[in-house]
Order: sequence, then C-alpha cells, then structure tokens
Amino acid sequence: MLGFFVYQSRQVTKQIEYQAQLDSLAAVEQFRADSIYAATHIADTNNVVTSLDALTGAPVASIYKDSLLEASSKEAGSLVVLQNDKLALTLTTKGAQPYSANVKGYTTYEKEDLYLIKGGESEMGYTIYVGENINTKDFVFQVAAQTDSSVVMRLPFAGGGYIEQSYLLHKDSYLVDNVLSFVGMDNVIPRNVSVFDMDWKVNIPRLEKGYKGESQYSMLDYYFTGDKKPSQMGRGRNGSKRIDSKLSWFAFHQQFFSAIMRSKDEFGMGDLSVTFIPEDDESHNLMTCSASMRSELKRGGDSHFENEFYFGPNHFQTLNSYGQHYEKIIPLGGWLVGWFTRYVIIPLFNFFNRFIGSFGLIILLLTLVIKTVVLPFTNKSYVSSASMAALKPEIEKINKKYPKQEDAMKKQQATMELYKKAGVSPMGGCLPTLITFPILWAMFRFFPASIELRQQSFLWCDDLSAYDSILHFGTKIPLIGDHLSLFALLMAVSMFFFSRITMQSQPTADDPNAASMRFMSLWMMPIMMFFICNNLSAALSYYYLLSNLYTMVQSWVIRKFFIKPDEILARVKAAEGKPVQKSKWQQRMEEAQKAQQKMYEEQKRKQQGGRR
Repeated sequence: MLGFFVYQSRQVTKQIEYQAQLDSLAAVEQFRADSIYAATHIADTNNVVTSLDALTGAPVASIYKDSLLEASSKEAGSLVVLQNDKLALTLTTKGAQPYSANVKGYTTYEKEDLYLIKGGESEMGYTIYVGENINTKDFVFQVAAQTDSSVVMRLPFAGGGYIEQSYLLHKDSYLVDNVLSFVGMDNVIPRNVSVFDMDWKVNIPRLEKGYKGESQYSMLDYYFTGDKKPSQMGRGRNGSKRIDSKLSWFAFHQQFFSAIMRSKDEFGMGDLSVTFIPEDDESHNLMTCSASMRSELKRGGDSHFENEFYFGPNHFQTLNSYGQHYEKIIPLGGWLVGWFTRYVIIPLFNFFNRFIGSFGLIILLLTLVIKTVVLPFTNKSYVSSASMAALKPEIEKINKKYPKQEDAMKKQQATMELYKKAGVSPMGGCLPTLITFPILWAMFRFFPASIELRQQSFLWCDDLSAYDSILHFGTKIPLIGDHLSLFALLMAVSMFFFSRITMQSQPTADDPNAASMRFMSLWMMPIMMFFICNNLSAALSYYYLLSNLYTMVQSWVIRKFFIKPDEILARVKAAEGKPVQKSKWQQRMEEAQKAQQKMYEEQKRKQQGGRR
C-alpha cells in the first residue's frame, strides 16, 4: 500500500503539471485568437489607438497596443554583414534574422558566387504573447553593438524590457552562435504564458549540374539526442513530420551544403516539412524547407536561449569536428557499408589527395588498392569458377546422358558428384559477389555525396560529382533523360563483355534451361545499369568501369597461368570407380532431391491417371 500511495502521488503530480501545460497552451491560443480578432475587426472605436498619416494627416488605426512596437513595425530594416574567410552571413534588422548566406571558396555550376540562402529567400520569426500576439519578423530591431563578426540587436517595449538577438560568427569557421534573450520582460509577458514558437522557412536554390541528382541527395535531417544517427525525409520527395519529443537539431540539407540549426536547450516539439520545387520553375530553387518549433519559456530574471547555426559544406571532417553528429547527415550507408566508407574509403581518399591533384587518378588508385586487398578472399573463388569451366566437356556428357526434363534430379546429382571428384566447390563462385557487393554499395553512396569531387574535371567530364555528357538531345527521352553519359555507356559495355566471357566459360553455357539467365546477365543487367548510371555521378560509373576491367584481367590471369584443365580432368578420371566421400550437407541435399524427384513422379502418375 505504501508503494501504491507513492506511485499514485507521482501520477497526480504529473497530471497536475500536464494540465497546467494544457491550460497554458489554451491560454496562448485564446490570446492569439483575440489578437487576430482585434487586428482584423476594429469595431469598438473607443479602444482603437490611432496615429496620423505622415502625408495626409488623416488618422490611421494602430495595429499594436505597444507604442514602441507600433513604431518599430513601420520602420525600414537595414542589413548587417558578419564575415570571415569562409562565410559571409547577412542579417536584416527586420526581425533580427538571417537574410543571406554566402559560402566562400565555392561557386555554383554556372560559376556564380554560392549562396546557400539567397537574399530574401529566408524568413525566421519568434511568436510570443506580450499582452498581444507578436512575431519578431514584423519588427525592426535596433543595433546595440556591432563588429565585423558579431552584432547585438534589440526590440524595446513601452512597458519595459526588450527582446535581444545576438549573433557571433566564429573565426575561420562556418559556425554562428545565436542567443535569444527576453530581458526585463516579467511585467510584459503574462505569468500564464509558458511557451514561445520559432518559425523558419527557407528556399534552397539549385546549385549543381543536374536537377535529378541534386534533388535525390537533398533532404531535411533531424536529430534526437542519444540517437546513433539523424532521421531524414525528402530525397526528391515532399515530406512532413510532427515532432512530439525534444529535438536537438535539424538541417536543411542540399546535396553538398547544409543550413543547420541546433538548440543547446533542445526544442520542445514542432513540425518539419520539405517541398521540392519543379525543375522548370522560374525561381531556379530546389526545395522549400520549413521548421516550426516550440520551446519552453524560462521565467524569473532574464531568459536566454542559446542556438547554433551552421552554413557550410557537407564535408565529413569539418562536420565531424564540431562533435554534434552533424557529419551523419552525409549518406554513407548502413552500419556495415557506413563503417567501410568511414574507416577505409575516406582515409584512403584523403591520403591520395595529399599527393595527387587529379581525382580521376585517385579513383583509379583507390580501385586498385581495394581490389588488391580483397584479392586473397576472392582469388580462391575465381579459381573455383575457372576450374568449373575446365569441366565443361564432362558436363556436356552428363547433359547428353540425361536430356529429359524428368531426369533433372539425376543430372544434378551426377554434376555434384563430378564437382566432388574434381575437388571443385560450386558455391565458391558466390563469395566474390558477397564480398564485393558491400564495397560496390559503399562506392554507390560515397561518390555522389563526396564534396571533394564537386566540380572536379577528368578527361571529357567537367564535374565528377554529376553525370558526364558527350551528347545532348535537346529534349527529355524516357528513362535516359536529355543526354548521353560516356562513362555510363563504357561501364555497361564492359559489363556486357565481362558477362559474356563468364557465361561462355560456364559449364551450363549450352544448357537451354539457362537461357533466361544468360539473357539477364548479357543484356538486361548492362542495359539497366546504363539507365541507372546515366544520370548519376560520373565518378561512380568510372569506378564501376575500372572494377569490371580489373576483374576481367584477374580472371584471364587465373585461367591462363593458374588453371590447368588437363590436371583437373585427370583427377576426375582417377576418381572414377571409387566411392565419393560425401559431406553431411551433400547427403541432405541428395535426400531432398530424391524426395522432390519422388513427388514429381507421383504427381506425373496422377496426371496420367486423370487423362485416362
């Protein structure tokens, strides 16, 4: 009973706190409704505050009860620039908010200065009830102090106190510290107001070569404290998310650049959304990102809320240096692929970049190193595959011995016995695919998201992070787009010839039952990969091309110098007439095959009996 009373007491306390919060929210909504009504329905002339028009002298109704707010709402804002060697952040006194963000050292694909936020394409405001509902974006703040890297702006109230916004741009950094303060406003903000809202809406411009690739790697990320990685939405698709718990930060994430906002006190709740703008829109914008976040208002004395902004590139080492998990917005794949990318690909890439300026050569060296490192693991499998090709004459004999469909099980059993006599594992050829697939997927995620490759030229390609183009059609063609990528075409051709060489050497090359598999390997896969890669990063197609060429050379060397078909066939003949030692797995396979064959024969007898 004691435990019950303790538990019940805590539940009652939580219920009281929860009800108080609901009452506070209801009061804020009621105040907001009253304020809107008062602003739009000025029916009671006794309560209307008027002023004189500067030109006509006629009385003009005031929108705000506070005289200083009314005067501030009619002033014209001015711009304040904070800058260092990496960032030029322009703020406007109209709302004391970001106006534009110029990331220095980078340009758009059209070689213009890169503005992550263009002038007038951002709107941020804080909504709070101060006897009337106000939004800071509607008022001009007064500049109280200013340097090249910092500014303090204030919005005073006639009833005393002021709202202060301070910004500090760190030296040689993309980080901007922001402190929102409510100073001396206990007599202005009613006691039952316990929350305030922040709304930020930004139009992110198009900065890259291709709309499809840029939109596919652009999104909105949001991070909860304690999570291993941020959640995300977007990637070319509109999305929205209701946040019902505390949130650490969110990021408006273009393919290679991001605008991140972090609350050091954490946001309480809110809504996030991203809407992609059509490619043919005249604004040349990529997407509209918005965040509406609610925070708890601290009472007693001056209330300070510390925020942090990041306006800069999605560079792994730079983002990682801030210790806030910002680097995890870069799409490096799941735990296995991401681990390989983070601890193998990126260090190798950066190591070669210290000595070599051509990123095309860096990708070549990266390919050679990775393929050589995994060679001990894949070599045995390629040897097994080549050994199976040497058994092609024996396989053809088995196919002639069991030509009928109902003898498929017997043919399979005979083939397995042949492999056992020759000391060949038919499953060995699967290992190269299993080992190389995570590597291929890691490259698929790394190259399009690597800012190091952005606007880096190689051979005929002017930007390795985007598609290369040797032919423009002038109009869009279904599946292929408006251009032809030579790297994607060469990759598909190399894939075709590699599949052809592989299929010709397979013991089942002439088997009619394998015709569909041959068609898929020879034609469908190369064609599909071409359509996929034609609009993706040229570096990705280039890597796949190099990987195919390396594998073709590796297979040729193994067949030429390490595989001796005469010795393999000699082992088969020497094992004839001798009992073949079977593993437990083979025994279970044969039992399953016999059971399947028995079911097939029984089903066939039933069908024949039914016809009779």
